[in-house]
Amino acid sequence: MNTIVLERPGKFALEQTPKPGQPGPGEARVRVHRVGICGTDIHAYAGRMPFFKYPVIPGHELGVEVLAVGGGVTEVAQGDRCAVEPYMNCGTCAMCISGKSNACPDLQVIGIHTDGGMREEILVPAKKLHPKNSLEYDQLALVETLAIGCHGVNRSNLSAGETALVVGAGPIGLTVVTFARLRGARVAVVDISKDRLSFCRETFGVDTLLPSGSGGLPRELEELFGGNLPQVVFDATGNGTSMGTAIHLAGSGARVVYVGVYNGDISINDPELHRKELTLLATRNAPSDDFPFIIERMEKGDIDTRRWVTHRASCVDMIEQFPGWLRPEAKTIKAIVSFT
Repeated sequence: MNTIVLERPGKFALEQTPKPGQPGPGEARVRVHRVGICGTDIHAYAGRMPFFKYPVIPGHELGVEVLAVGGGVTEVAQGDRCAVEPYMNCGTCAMCISGKSNACPDLQVIGIHTDGGMREEILVPAKKLHPKNSLEYDQLALVETLAIGCHGVNRSNLSAGETALVVGAGPIGLTVVTFARLRGARVAVVDISKDRLSFCRETFGVDTLLPSGSGGLPRELEELFGGNLPQVVFDATGNGTSMGTAIHLAGSGARVVYVGVYNGDISINDPELHRKELTLLATRNAPSDDFPFIIERMEKGDIDTRRWVTHRASCVDMIEQFPGWLRPEAKTIKAIVSFT
């Protein structure tokens, strides 16, 4: 079957690999219809992703169809369309038992720590499948992306009427904007790209948009928010410099949430952190409960990701097209790879 392998930074290969066997107890064999290209995939391609070992089959944003199920499986049935929760946790540690499976010390993410879904068929634990036959495969492939932003907003305890700043308007930043607005917050967005800021205005109706790189940004934010800096700052850039300076954009008593991941150390001004008595939060993936919640909101029409998909390719054409998706002039928001 067609399989895409990231052999090393900057080098994809299309290989032929055997199809998986029949599913064992608790497993499902699924056909992969859509794979979303994530920032993780881009960083891995560039050689900047922590936790990554080469070669690996990437792909963890998946829209799949159940082909067969093993013994004892009741979660899904043959023919179901599903989103995949790609986080393989142990299920027995303190974090898993407390409902924080995303922070399991032994967590393995398919497509990152282990081989993922950029192939025609895979075996997955049936409990990691979230069925919804009313959604399209494109939508199901984006559930995991949305879960990152959903969990980040949940971590912040953002309330209706609070002010929030999202730094970075890439796909993860867009997911944060989505759930911050669903909570009724007043949201501002900062990004270096005017095209992405325009996308936020046109897609979300966000009018409070600011270009990054300005030394006067804190003052501009105060003017926007009635003399105060934001009560919550989400950094979705994965950029160490941006993450280190995020505390300067936060108001006193605010929460700063690192949604993006940087492969290195971050420098923070400690007096500023203490003067404002900030709460600094990190996020990791998302817990299982976020997936059905997101799927329900998508089915109701509260979340519409159709405009997010700006680029598409078949698995055969993806390797040639991938470098072009990374160029600023491509204006890529989300690329989708089709295996059917």
